[in-house]
Order: sequence, then structure tokens, then C-alpha cells
Amino acid sequence: MINRNLIRTRVIQIVYSWYQNTNKDLRNAENELMFGMQKSYDLYYYMLLLMVEITNMYESRVEAKRNRLLPSQEDLNPIMCLIDNKFIRQLKSNVQFNKYLTERPMIWDDNEAFVRNLLDAILVSDTYKEYSEIAVPTCEDDREFWRKTFKQFIYLNEELDDLLEDECIYWNDDVEIIQGFVLKTIKKFSSVAGNEQQLLPMFKDEEDKRYALKLLHETILNEKEYRALIEKHTDKWDFDRISFMDLIIMQVALAEIITFDSIPISVSLNEYIEIAKSYSTPKSGLFVNGILDAAVTDLKKENRIFKT
Repeated sequence: MINRNLIRTRVIQIVYSWYQNTNKDLRNAENELMFGMQKSYDLYYYMLLLMVEITNMYESRVEAKRNRLLPSQEDLNPIMCLIDNKFIRQLKSNVQFNKYLTERPMIWDDNEAFVRNLLDAILVSDTYKEYSEIAVPTCEDDREFWRKTFKQFIYLNEELDDLLEDECIYWNDDVEIIQGFVLKTIKKFSSVAGNEQQLLPMFKDEEDKRYALKLLHETILNEKEYRALIEKHTDKWDFDRISFMDLIIMQVALAEIITFDSIPISVSLNEYIEIAKSYSTPKSGLFVNGILDAAVTDLKKENRIFKT
């Protein structure tokens, strides 16, 4: 689930912190990297749990209305499609979901007002109205309702982004990526799988985990080599005045380009240029592109890389 784009960003953050700390311990850096990855995976479950919490809040509201002293006919005969939603019921009973939340407990109690406002917005939406008018919703109808609802009310929700940023500093850069994985999860749910439905793993495979640690190691251990290569191609600029973040991004990029033969150069260049645009200065993308392109040309001439 944690893709290489997210890994690259995490490694850059850890390397940046490495140079700010006086205690330079590679094992600590490794642990910090893995801790950050774990927090990203926590966010995946936190977003899944949000849909359950919205449903639970609606169920509590329905029950409270039923128990009024003088309940109305509407109170006694509420619309039950949200409570009976088969996707949410399947998620609630999911073995992997419940095991993870037992091992790493997380709750939405401190953000009850946000959940309530989200529920209110959903209940007055056209998406809910159309869903509630389906006489007998199928499993596909139930999944599609939550896919649409998540995309409309949760995905790229600025208030939620601010809330998550306050909740955990590791979630600042993860939200959009992780929410994309939640949408993917909703779509792939199958009623046939029951409570054994597989959720996305933390890493796609062990290779991605090894990639993360090796990228960190190579970046730090070969600092002098990579920085010399960068400095060689900054003749038009004062090396000491290069943005420190630009320098770190290029250092990590060179570690990847030189170390990982299976990753095309164009892929590495594009990814790190995009990271520079997002995390450094407005002109960083162009600057990083120019330096890395020149460095790659040299590496090819020296027969240090053979891939395209």
C-alpha cells in the first residue's frame, strides 16, 4: 500500500532531519523511517474507521429517536439503508481490520463534532437521497454509495486535512495518497470474501521495504560522492547558496539512480522533480532537473550506469 512515491518523500524527510541532528546514528534513522511508514499505514485504517464511526453515530441517533417519550412514525420507522449497508457491515466484521485496531487502537472520539457534521452533510446530499430510494440495495449499491460518499465528503476535505495534521505530524504529506488507497479498497471489496476480505498490506512486497532502507543507507553513506557530483554541475550557482532541501532531494535522487538498476532513469527524474516542486522553492523543479540531467549524462559517460 505504501508506494514508492511515499517512500521517496519519507526518505527525504529522514535525511533532512539527519543533517539537523547532532547524534547521527544510522540505526535511529532506520527506526524513524519505519516508524513514519507505520504511521502512514495507521492513517489508512483511521480513514476506514471513519466510515464505521459515521455509521455508528447514525445508528445511535436512530436509536435515540426511537426511545423518545413520544416518538413520531418517522422515528419508529427510520430509513435503514445506512445502518444495513453491507459494505460497512463487512468492514466492521473484517478480521484484519479488527486485529489491527486491537493491536494499534485508534478512535474518533476527540473529533466527534467533525464526524457529526460530516454525517449531517451526507444525510442531506443527493448521493444519500438517491441511495435511500433504492428499494433493496445490492452489495454493489452499498459499496458504490460509500465510494461516492468518501470521494465527495472525505477525499481532499480541507477541514479533515487540518484535523489530521493536528492529530499526527506524520500525516501531513500522506492524506491524499492514503485516501486514494481507501477508495481502491472500497472498490475491491467482495461479498464472497466475507470477514476474510484482504485489506491492503503495509508494503506491496518485501522488495519495497528493502528499497526504502537501501535508499536511506545509500543516500547517507555516499554523501561525499553525490555532493561532489552535484557541485560539479553547479558552476552557474554558488554551491553554498543552493537550497538545502534541493540538495537533499538531489542527493536522494542520485542514490536511487545509481543504486537501483530496475528503476528507469526517467521515472526517478520525474518523481524527484515533482517532489522538488512540492517541497522546495517554486523554481526548484527546473533547477533540480538541470543538475540531475547533467549528472546522469556524466554517469553514463563514465559507464557507472547503463540503464535508460
